[in-house]
Amino acid sequence: MKQPVLVLIKPDGIKKQLLGDILSKFIQTKLALIAIRPVEVSRLLAEKHYQHLKEKPVFEQIVFYLIGQFHAQKVLLAMIFYGESAVKKCRHVAGATNPEEAEPTSIRGVYGRITTEGLYENVVHVSSNSKESEREIKLWFDPEDIIINIFPTRMKTVRAQKMRIWA
Repeated sequence: MKQPVLVLIKPDGIKKQLLGDILSKFIQTKLALIAIRPVEVSRLLAEKHYQHLKEKPVFEQIVFYLIGQFHAQKVLLAMIFYGESAVKKCRHVAGATNPEEAEPTSIRGVYGRITTEGLYENVVHVSSNSKESEREIKLWFDPEDIIINIFPTRMKTVRAQKMRIWA
C-alpha cells in the first residue's frame, strides 16, 4: 500500500553538514519525495510534535533539541516521502531510535550519539506508523506544500483568499 511518511533532518544533522549524505540514503529507497522545506521550529510546533512524550522527564530536552537550542542551529529540513511501505522503508534507513541499538549502516548508527545527559541525538525523525505520519504531516505542511493529494482537503477562504486546508 502506498503511504506518505514524514522525515525530519534535525538541527544537529544540518549543523554537522550531513544533509547530502542523509538525503541520499532516503532517496535510495526509490520513494517519491513529494514535499521538502526548511523550517525554523517554534516551541509550540516542537511541543505538538512530541505531545505523546509530554509527561516524560526528557520532554524539555527533546523540545530544546528539536528547536535547535543545543546546536545553535535553528533550522531543520522537513520532507515527505511517498510510496509502497514508505514508513517501514524510511524507518529501516533511519535505524533504531537509540543510536547504540541502530544498525551500524543506518543513519542513526553512523551519525547518532547519546549525550552524557542521556538525550538521543539521533539526527533524523521518521514517523512511527501511518496514523502518526498523517498527524505529523498535517503539523509540518499545508496541503499546498505537497505535490500530490495524500489526504482529503476542502476549500476555505482564509484571510480573504481561498486556499486548500486539511479537511
